[in-house]
Amino acid sequence: MDLRVLVVVFSMVVSELPHVHTRPIDFVCDSEARIMMNKVKDLQVEMVVCSAVDALPSDIKLPCIRIHKATWERKSVHEQRAEILLSLGTLAQDVRSARTLSQPGCGLTLLERLEHSINNYLHVVRLLHIEQGEQVGPQAEPCLGQPSKDLGLVLKHFGLLLTGKLEWLILEMAKGC
Repeated sequence: MDLRVLVVVFSMVVSELPHVHTRPIDFVCDSEARIMMNKVKDLQVEMVVCSAVDALPSDIKLPCIRIHKATWERKSVHEQRAEILLSLGTLAQDVRSARTLSQPGCGLTLLERLEHSINNYLHVVRLLHIEQGEQVGPQAEPCLGQPSKDLGLVLKHFGLLLTGKLEWLILEMAKGC
């Protein structure tokens, strides 16, 4: 591999991870770390500048973002985490598929950055240490999100997943900070 390519790839990765050394406990106990990790607003701004992203080349299932408070609170943190992991995993897979079908340009770059951001969240949520019971959470019931080719809607739902379900899980876990 050409050294220049390696340097470019490394600089892209570093630029996307402002808190490379953030530990999962920091993610839970430090709201500023979570705010810094959330790149949805940056991606939305970039999407406005990138006119090539009118429609995605394939459908992306929108993550389920609705929360019935009483039902959510009855779920264990394992179940909540499993539900979030399922949503993030499905979103990452669909974004990856759309990315592979995209033409080179700003639309492809935007999808790569989105996929990277989703994968960062998947990694952090998988590493969250949950004190209660077993470390492997139960399987979440699949929530079949509506498919969309609208990247703006995908970004909106991703952002709402982070500020909704994920933040509620973190607030529950932060009681131990």
